[in-house]
Amino acid sequence: MSDPSPDHIDEQKAAGLQSPMEYDEVSEARVRRKLDWHLMPLFFSLYMLAFLDRSNIGNAVIAGMTKDLHLVGDRYEWLLTIFYITYVIFEFSLLFWKIFPPHRVAAVVVFCWGLIATLQAAVQSWSGLMALRFLLGAFEAAFAPGIIYLLSFFYLRHEVGFRCGMFASAAPLASTFAGALAYGITSGHSHLSNWRLLFLVEGLPTILLAPIAWYFIPDSPDNAKFLNVQEKAIAKSRAIRQTGTSERIGGLNLKQLALVLIDVKAWCYALMYFSVNVSYASLPVYLPTILAKMGYSDINAQGLSAPPYFAAYLFANITTFVADRTQQRGLMLIITSLVGAIGYVVLATVTTVGVRYFAVYLAAAGVFSTIPNILAWTLNNQGSDTRRGAGLVLINVIGQCGPILGTRLYPTSEAPRYIKGMSVCAAFMFFSAAMAFALRFLLVWENRKLDQKYNNKSGEGSDTDQGAAVAVEDYGPNFRYVL
Repeated sequence: MSDPSPDHIDEQKAAGLQSPMEYDEVSEARVRRKLDWHLMPLFFSLYMLAFLDRSNIGNAVIAGMTKDLHLVGDRYEWLLTIFYITYVIFEFSLLFWKIFPPHRVAAVVVFCWGLIATLQAAVQSWSGLMALRFLLGAFEAAFAPGIIYLLSFFYLRHEVGFRCGMFASAAPLASTFAGALAYGITSGHSHLSNWRLLFLVEGLPTILLAPIAWYFIPDSPDNAKFLNVQEKAIAKSRAIRQTGTSERIGGLNLKQLALVLIDVKAWCYALMYFSVNVSYASLPVYLPTILAKMGYSDINAQGLSAPPYFAAYLFANITTFVADRTQQRGLMLIITSLVGAIGYVVLATVTTVGVRYFAVYLAAAGVFSTIPNILAWTLNNQGSDTRRGAGLVLINVIGQCGPILGTRLYPTSEAPRYIKGMSVCAAFMFFSAAMAFALRFLLVWENRKLDQKYNNKSGEGSDTDQGAAVAVEDYGPNFRYVL
């Protein structure tokens, strides 16, 4: 092997590395741990704030906003819907992470949505809040999908699923804190309206994190300040092993963009994402109201919304970790979708308050763990950076239409049981399970065709070999779809 070992490489050689070098599993594990410790906590914290800023409107409603802004009729539903309309329209901005330096994109997006979220505390009318929610959706559309995409630049396909789970689990954890934080704020007596104080307290931290995003999010292994020279060389070798090049930023392949649009599998992921997002978007903003309608006081409803979300946080991490280890993403999605569906069936059919509250645990755990597994499955089974980006754009453009429906499912006229809304969510979760089963069957068939084409059955085994393999995840002879 002519390439240098990671123990004898200088910075110039590391920067100019164009072919993978050999390294051992211990060295690679050390690099992976450094990536985890330096990337994931920041991404996790930012997404937790993003989810908090988009969904705390549900807590604000029962903290007095309805009366102050005269939210009569379907005005509240429109405040939820307008966010997702712009979220869909601006989903193309995910590709900015491929075209421009990611740290710049992240900092601009984080600052803008934080400012908008904070300004919600100053609105005096429904129309003013509608305008801010419109802008909030536009900037948040560029963030979460972009981070998921960026993870694929640093992690291999058998590693990225668990990191998607770690990132996405910030959503239920944010909802856990939303309940506890809202409980603390709305139970106090301040000169400022409680709902205004809620927006203020939860929006300002996002603005403060924008400079941190600028300085600490690396664009590539080359400028990852936390890696030494040898570790940068290993990280670049992993990238070359993954896609054939370590240069990941700076352009798009239009042909590969078009191929995603005619890929049946990509549309299957998108339909699954749509189905689950019907519940994913509506649960956080309506759960406090649903619990209040079960007979709990407004303040107790805020507090009781926290435990189910913490269970969902644990379930999201466990399921993505197991799916990565077993490389059985489809089976895991069938399980998580069914768990969520059963929860909604119970909520739609049972009247006992204790049983319905337990069903909230099932619904939250199922919904919040299905989302990251769908995202991971999309990344797992697209070979190039451009196709991964296009796949994420597609599932978000289609999938984020789900919340537009989901945020209209719980009109006040159908309180306290919201049977129609619960039934619709249950049906979509069952549909997600059926789609996962059908897609897994299709992928098994596709893998058999690849075995016949390359006259081997090595599949994923060679993807994890250390050393000189190039572009093994980019539809090479050893590429097989993750089932």
